[in-house]
Amino acid sequence: MQSLTNGQPGAAAGTTGPVDGLQVPRYAGHTTFARLPRIEDVQRHDIAVVGIPFDTGVTYRPGARFGPAHIRQSSRLLRPYNPALDVEPFAHRQVVDAGDLTFNPFDIEAAVAQIEQGAVELIRDGATLVSLGGDHTIAYPLLKAVNRIHGQVALVHFDAHLDTWDTYFNTPLTHGTPFRRAAEEGLFVSGHSAHVGIRGSLYSRNDLTEDADMGFHVVHCRDLHRRSIDDIVDELRRSIGDLPLYVSVDIDVLDPAHAPGTGTPEAGGMTSRELLEIVRGFDGLNLVAADIVEVAPAYDHAEITGVAAANLGYEFVSLLARKA
Repeated sequence: MQSLTNGQPGAAAGTTGPVDGLQVPRYAGHTTFARLPRIEDVQRHDIAVVGIPFDTGVTYRPGARFGPAHIRQSSRLLRPYNPALDVEPFAHRQVVDAGDLTFNPFDIEAAVAQIEQGAVELIRDGATLVSLGGDHTIAYPLLKAVNRIHGQVALVHFDAHLDTWDTYFNTPLTHGTPFRRAAEEGLFVSGHSAHVGIRGSLYSRNDLTEDADMGFHVVHCRDLHRRSIDDIVDELRRSIGDLPLYVSVDIDVLDPAHAPGTGTPEAGGMTSRELLEIVRGFDGLNLVAADIVEVAPAYDHAEITGVAAANLGYEFVSLLARKA
């Protein structure tokens, strides 16, 4: 596999970078995220991008199990320098594609335990993690894994939906319940966590009351038309402080015009530019992990959703690479 190595300009000693797009066409070679080396191709890693192709917890459209492969395919155009954050993320940190975690697709509780353990294995030696889902159920075991290493985190959750409902069909673990379970176990810091981009209909006005009782602050999507991005970023940064930060992004936080390929689309969402700018505003915070979920390629067109998710993953890798 043709790759940028530590012998080329800009690469840190001992790191192996992505395939050189000036030497190997973008449409050729292994379909890893950003055409990065596979985890088995290097001796160590600082940042791992891992796929979690799980969608047993969906309540409407299925298909997010194919999200990781679609995001990887859509990431082929990513390049080594991020001008928005002024960083060459693959040169300064050893970033790898860790493949996909394996788990039981017929047993949600078993899968959750397997995802948690698989994530711990990737971060136990100090590495950081960007996870590609899969449905939003996976945020729960990922938060459990991160808590085992970092303790309680500040949680910033981008989504059209709260995902703090109690059960669906008497099932406690679904893509609509991960943050209720996380609240019950104290996995995030109450009062220092937020939902961003919430919109659409709810089951009851009590949904918002119960959510607030769990310690979440809500930045409704309609706020983006009344407030500046900088103002929202400042508010989130003040809330997060120096706590370890976990960011979870349901791609349906974007308007269906920007992300049609998802299981539960809602009108009136964020633009991809707005989402990327808010995420870039976390520069300098203690980001420890992030996930991107609910990409369902069967409903996508021309890789619109996949490209948005791939660029979001690139921003997370860039933020992690900028940490000293």
